[in-house]
Amino acid sequence: MTGKRLLAINNYFYRRGGAEAVFFDHMSMFGEIGWDIVPFAMQHDLNESSPWSDYFVSEIEYGRRSGLLRKAVQAASVIYSLEAQRNLGRLIERARPSVAHAHNVYHHLSPAIFSTLKAAGIPVVMTVHDLKLACPSYKMLRDGRVCEDCRGGRVYNVLRHRCVKGSAPLSAVVLAETVLHRLLGLYRDKVDRLVVPSRFYLEKLAEWGWPREKMVHIANFVDVTALSGAWQEGDYFAFAGRLAPEKGLTTLIKAAALSNQRLVIAGTGPEEQTLRRLAAELKADVTFAGYLSGEKLHRLIGESRALVLPSEWYENAPISVLETYALRRPVIGAAIGGIPEMVREGETGLLAAPGDAGDLARALCEMAALSPTERARMGAAARSWVASEFSAAAYRERTLELYGAIGVA
Repeated sequence: MTGKRLLAINNYFYRRGGAEAVFFDHMSMFGEIGWDIVPFAMQHDLNESSPWSDYFVSEIEYGRRSGLLRKAVQAASVIYSLEAQRNLGRLIERARPSVAHAHNVYHHLSPAIFSTLKAAGIPVVMTVHDLKLACPSYKMLRDGRVCEDCRGGRVYNVLRHRCVKGSAPLSAVVLAETVLHRLLGLYRDKVDRLVVPSRFYLEKLAEWGWPREKMVHIANFVDVTALSGAWQEGDYFAFAGRLAPEKGLTTLIKAAALSNQRLVIAGTGPEEQTLRRLAAELKADVTFAGYLSGEKLHRLIGESRALVLPSEWYENAPISVLETYALRRPVIGAAIGGIPEMVREGETGLLAAPGDAGDLARALCEMAALSPTERARMGAAARSWVASEFSAAAYRERTLELYGAIGVA
C-alpha cells in the first residue's frame, strides 16, 4: 500500500458516458497501484455498489415530472448544493484524502464542493470533459451551429437565446448558476489544476480567459490489451453514439446516400425517428442497430471498414476513437474540435469538413477504395499509436506528476 487516498468525484456512479468511463478507469488504475479509493457521487438506481454510498447526495434526475416545490429545491441544488457540502464534509472527517480528483460535478453535486475541499486544505484537480467552464450550456452550440456569443463575459446570452432545451426558466437557472459560480470563484480559485484531454480545449479555454498555468494537457487513455484486434472486416461503415443533432448524423446519412456506402448506426436518442425517415427518403443503405455495448459494440466496430465520427460541435477527446484504434480499425472524423489531433491523415484515418455531406462522401469513398490490407495497415498503425501515446501507463505517469506538482506527497 502507498498510504495515499484518492477522493474520486463525479455526478454519476455508473458507466453512463465517456466522462464516467474515464472516472471509473482512473479509480481502477490508482487502486491497482495501491491507492485507497473513496468515491463521492449522486445516489442513483443504476449506481455500482460502494461502501461509501451513504455519503452520496440525493438524486436529481432531470426530465422527470415533479411539483413546483421539488423543482425549486432542485434549482437551488443546481446552483449551490448545501447537501453535497455537508456530506462531503462528513466524508472528509472519516477518510481524509491525499488529493481530490473531480470529473463532472455541475447540475448535481455542484462546484460548491470545491469550497469545502479548499477549506480543508485538500489539493483539488478537475478533468475538463466539456466546455462548461466557458459556455454556460457547455457545448458552444446553438441551433445546430457552433456559438461563442458568451465569450468576454456575455453569459446573459444563455437566457437571451434560451440555450438550455429552448426553455427560458431552465436557461435562467443556468445563467444564475454561472454568475454565482464565477462571483465565488468556485472553479477559478478553488481548483488547483484543470486536466484538459485535448489541446483544442486547452487553447479554447485560454482564448476565453483561463490561465494556461492552471491547465495541464493529459490525453484520455485506453487499455489496448482489453480489446481484441482479431476481427474479420465486413462491408459497412459504423457510427456509435447518441443520436443527437450535434453528432452530425443528418450529414452522415446524406453522405452515405451520395457515396452509395452501407452504414450501420448504433445508438438511440432524440433524432432517431427523424434520421430513419431521412434514410428512407434518400434510399440510403442504413441499418439502425439500436443501443449496443460491450462485446456487441466491439464486434460492430471491429468488423467495420471504419468508424465515422461526423460531429458538428467542438468534440473534446472522444474515447470512441481510442477504442476503435485499439480494435485495429481506422477512423473517419470531422475536422472540428479535438478530433483532428486524434486522426493522423492517411495513416490512422481520414478527415472531412464538418457539416459537408459532399466532403464526407468523398472520405467514405476514399476509405472504401482502399484494399482490406491497406485498411488493416491503418488499423495496426492506430493500435500501435494508442498503445504508446494513449496508454494507461502514460496517463498514470502524467497524472502522478501533476499530483506531485500540487503538493501530493
